[in-house]
Amino acid sequence: MHKQYTSVSPTDDISVKTENGPQQKKRRYIRKEGSCNVVFRHVPEEWLLFVTDIFTTLVEIRWRVMFLIFALSYILSWLFFGILYWVIALAHGDTKNNTSPCVYEVRSFTAAFLFSLETQTTIGYGFRGMSENCMIAIIVVTIQDVISCFIDTFVIGIVVAKMASARKRAQTVGFSNCAVINLRDGYLCLSWRIGDFRRNHLVEGTARAQIVHSTMHATGKIDITYEDMVIQQRDIVLVTPTTIFHRIEPGSPLYSMSLVDLRKADFELVVSFTYTDDSTGMLHQTRTSYTPAEILWGQLFQEMIRVSRRHYRVDYTLFNHTAKVLVPEVSAEDYELKKQLRPSPRHSPRHSPRSSPRPSPRSQRQNHHEKLLTPPKVTVELVTDSHPEPTVSTSQAENQHQDTLSLPNDLTSTEI
Repeated sequence: MHKQYTSVSPTDDISVKTENGPQQKKRRYIRKEGSCNVVFRHVPEEWLLFVTDIFTTLVEIRWRVMFLIFALSYILSWLFFGILYWVIALAHGDTKNNTSPCVYEVRSFTAAFLFSLETQTTIGYGFRGMSENCMIAIIVVTIQDVISCFIDTFVIGIVVAKMASARKRAQTVGFSNCAVINLRDGYLCLSWRIGDFRRNHLVEGTARAQIVHSTMHATGKIDITYEDMVIQQRDIVLVTPTTIFHRIEPGSPLYSMSLVDLRKADFELVVSFTYTDDSTGMLHQTRTSYTPAEILWGQLFQEMIRVSRRHYRVDYTLFNHTAKVLVPEVSAEDYELKKQLRPSPRHSPRHSPRSSPRPSPRSQRQNHHEKLLTPPKVTVELVTDSHPEPTVSTSQAENQHQDTLSLPNDLTSTEI
């Protein structure tokens, strides 16, 4: 195997010496599942912002918190209107066996709470009911019915929006656990794989990648910079798992980075895929990140698509599987420079028509004159025959040889 090439495993121990000793492991900027590893502190008027956009707040909170809030909203409304009915019963004297009460069969606070619950949930057991003797009680029942409709609508809308959230659909579109670097069409390329695990496929999608650098200064200041990466064929239809690749060429953040430089580099590759679902028509986004330890040098994703008689079969057990390939350890910049300096066997200087000088007319005339001065070459073949040869005189034999070896003037420059 040539010294320039090697197959590297992610578990291989490659010693990298740094000037400041071992580097401290940094936190991820984007977690593997796609959530941001960012916590906000001391936000001005934070509670006011959450209350102002209460719908988005309830959609983003966890299910157990949402169920607790909705249960409390019903219970507190029943309790509030039950207190109102109890106050009305006390003021009207319904607890003292009044013959014309505002609410029938409401003589205690428990009965008032049950009447509020039955009114808001429209149970109607038949024991308790309103009478036309008290207008204030009729107004309270009307207000409670209207508020009950608003609570039911709000709860149903929040539950539907939370179930159809883009985060749940994003969990069915996944990235590979690692990214790989290998040769593709003679160029070093960084690639990763993305696939849709559901049968209802996406309408269209756009892939994007950025390099995120976080630099910490001695004063404690942290600078976060972003570098966009050019992706070939970024607009795709995700019917089958697709390998997205970035060609490491001039202008790429990885152009001057070799294997050793990659192992001691400090950055984070953030990739995302924005797409439209064909079932709901909603816009979703799935994202993840790769650290330099998760970028495998000299690896290639295994093929997971097979063609049968009637279908294309996709084996998702090979989604994260890679195989070792021969890849130069040098950077893409050094690799391109070595390719330019390497002579091509098809265009050697000895055989190239452009490398040899074109003969001048004067030299062509000299070569033609030299060919005319060279004596002709004659090939004589001796044939033995069993038949007796006729006797020929010496003079006739000499004349015969002279006739045989004489050549015309116009054939002096050819070979016989």
